[in-house]
Amino acid sequence: MQKIRFTILTLLGLLVAAPAKAVCPICTVAVIGGLGLTRYFGIDDTISGLWIGGITASLTFWTIDWLNRKKYWLFKGRNWLIALGYYLMVVVPLVWTDVVGHPLNKFWGVDKLLLGIIAGSVFFISGHYFYEYLKKKNNGHAHFPFEKVVLPISPLIILSIIFYFLTK
Repeated sequence: MQKIRFTILTLLGLLVAAPAKAVCPICTVAVIGGLGLTRYFGIDDTISGLWIGGITASLTFWTIDWLNRKKYWLFKGRNWLIALGYYLMVVVPLVWTDVVGHPLNKFWGVDKLLLGIIAGSVFFISGHYFYEYLKKKNNGHAHFPFEKVVLPISPLIILSIIFYFLTK
């Protein structure tokens, strides 16, 4: 029953998604779906962290884009402050509830979830900027449909596969 509910909610999210802005809603739904699947199937925290980092980066882009278009709130350091706020909202509760920081939940000497969040954020953001770069080189047009979705999400999928085999 949970799988059916998850599938229906995901499809509804795709149907009511707004037009693409900073990082498109389909991208965010894909990241949320990936996170939900990793937790549902009991996949390693490093992989879950990748998707948490991706969704946090996506929400940061969305918020900055919304403030630019709707509120025109501009001040020095605003983007960094927004990013810091989102990451604190994600990581601090995980630390307080001892999800992050368990001594047996480490990989390469770093907490698995925290490592995943950092790597997921860096690679999601890199994918986003790589898309922007390619689009600019192509006169402001994507090279193929859903390129804006594929380029930020692909690094998360590739890293998920890599970490799956590394943490086994």
